[in-house]
Amino acid sequence: MSDHVAKTQPVLTLPPNMMPSSATSKKHPCSSLSVTYISRRKLAEVVDGLLGVMTLSTRKQPYVHSGCDISSDKVSGNNTWLKKCPSALASFDQIIARTQGKKIALFLDYDGTLSPIVNDPEKAFMSPEMRTAVKNVARFCPTAIVSGRSRDKVFDFVKLKELYYAGSHGMDIMVTCADSESITKDNKEAKLFQPANEFLQIISEVNKSLVEATRSIKGAIVENNKFCVSVHYRNVDKKDWKLVTELVDGVLKAFPRLKVTTGRKVLEVRPVIDWDKGKAVEFLLQALGLDDPESVLPIYIGDDRTDEDAFKVFRERNCGFGILVSQVPKETEAFYSLTGPSEVMEFLNSLVRWKEQS
Repeated sequence: MSDHVAKTQPVLTLPPNMMPSSATSKKHPCSSLSVTYISRRKLAEVVDGLLGVMTLSTRKQPYVHSGCDISSDKVSGNNTWLKKCPSALASFDQIIARTQGKKIALFLDYDGTLSPIVNDPEKAFMSPEMRTAVKNVARFCPTAIVSGRSRDKVFDFVKLKELYYAGSHGMDIMVTCADSESITKDNKEAKLFQPANEFLQIISEVNKSLVEATRSIKGAIVENNKFCVSVHYRNVDKKDWKLVTELVDGVLKAFPRLKVTTGRKVLEVRPVIDWDKGKAVEFLLQALGLDDPESVLPIYIGDDRTDEDAFKVFRERNCGFGILVSQVPKETEAFYSLTGPSEVMEFLNSLVRWKEQS
């Protein structure tokens, strides 16, 4: 799945109605974006606000699906949340009923979904049990990983050739034209789609600048994800969060064609094009011949703000549904919820058992 192999492969193109364009608007053509596009002068203000929100969130108790003793107030809050976004495990029979004989197309985020959130992004390893669960479900359902990580990096974590991979928030997509049984062959035909290809040099330059600018901030990590750069401040002292944003802001003044989005204690520097995980999923469905809502039910499982773009596409088109991975109630476009990677694995295993029995 490395680029030195892919360079000799054909490049996929989009039909005109899906072509990405430079974004001057903050609206996705299909739906309003859930990801926050932040102007440079407001970036520090947003992270100041996140300080308060995240401080409060650390006091929240995880919601539970079953089996825990909690206060009546918490039970009431959990019940309200679960009515809006019920457990995908408790609702498994209902979910299966929605397939009505359709093929399931499965889309999975990586960090926080297949692997736990960790302090060192280079050590976000998935468990062998999770890898087995993903490998097994891919036998029955076309399965894609859609991650903010670079495509090569997320493949190195997952190590499954029978999947499809979309890295850099969907700006670097590889699909194979072989069926799932022959995907592991060395002579498989792979095709790339990279709508932000013209930004490679700019991303490389801004990455170097951000590394240099944040060098003095203890705990700051700059990660080059090929078509985007992630500035992690999870390990930075809270008193220095504002300084991190000011430094990022200062660097980006020289790069007007780049924008910033926020994630879970991370600032994402990305090209200003009209492309996100929602569009990437639409593209994959079309490229793989799975865009017929009468015969295919797409399911997307993810935990971060960038995943909301895919959730929203499914909700507004009424062609599938999202499953939010979260330990606390959140505003979301997802239909169902899971509390963490362990429940994601349980859900995937449930899909496998259902497929084997049917």
